[in-house]
Amino acid sequence: MQNKEDVIEIDLQELVGLLIHWLWLLILCGAVTGISGLLICKLLITPQYESTTRIFILNKNNAATVSYSDLQTSTQLTKNYTPLIKSRDVLESVIEKCGLNETYESLARRVSVATVGDTSLIAITVTDPDPAMAQLLAKEVRILASDHIKAVMEIQAANLETEANLPTSPTSPNAKRWTLIGALLGVFVCAAILVIQYLLDDTIKSAEDVERYLGLSTLAMIPIAEQNDKHKKKKSHSEHYSSEMVKAVEEESNANMDLVVQDLKVDSKDGEE
Repeated sequence: MQNKEDVIEIDLQELVGLLIHWLWLLILCGAVTGISGLLICKLLITPQYESTTRIFILNKNNAATVSYSDLQTSTQLTKNYTPLIKSRDVLESVIEKCGLNETYESLARRVSVATVGDTSLIAITVTDPDPAMAQLLAKEVRILASDHIKAVMEIQAANLETEANLPTSPTSPNAKRWTLIGALLGVFVCAAILVIQYLLDDTIKSAEDVERYLGLSTLAMIPIAEQNDKHKKKKSHSEHYSSEMVKAVEEESNANMDLVVQDLKVDSKDGEE
């Protein structure tokens, strides 16, 4: 026996037509999941605020003047300063000074450090649910990190370039992003279900399906639906006709009964006379 593998042929035009036919359902699912994403963003997720401060690192060979080589050296060493800012000594000192009830690992996840291009500027960003606390933490991290860098690297200065700002709007979660992701997810899931149902549906619906799946040629097509409609119409017509016949018979029998009653009355009167 030869093994025959089932090959599923996908008609893209028919598939697109299916999705267009159910376009209202796709839009409805996208709207429902989009609104759900918005509600989750607004009601279940705590907003986070970011405060950023920047410091300028300068490594001078001559205390009197600043040369180009000093700036170039400071720029090249800036990447070495980044791990020092998020070091355990700095962040644990911040936790102790600010009276935070959290661990070093927890605070380290909320502190991000990045260099500003090819410069000696370092940006320190702190995230917190409270905007005032985010500003305070960014300020303390900058002060303690500057002292730590100067002590470890023996550089001349780690000056303040930008003071920590007080954030006025949350940076996360992004309501538009959550709504868009929810809507796209709903449309994708709904479309996937429709496509899977289409692929798993092996019922024969047309003459082309008979030739495709059975390899037979169709000679004629019987409109079953029309016959059923005609049968229903005939049945309803016959039922209506039969009900009218029953009514006519009942009326005739009632009339005969009236005649019989009248004859009996007449006979009874004649007998009395």
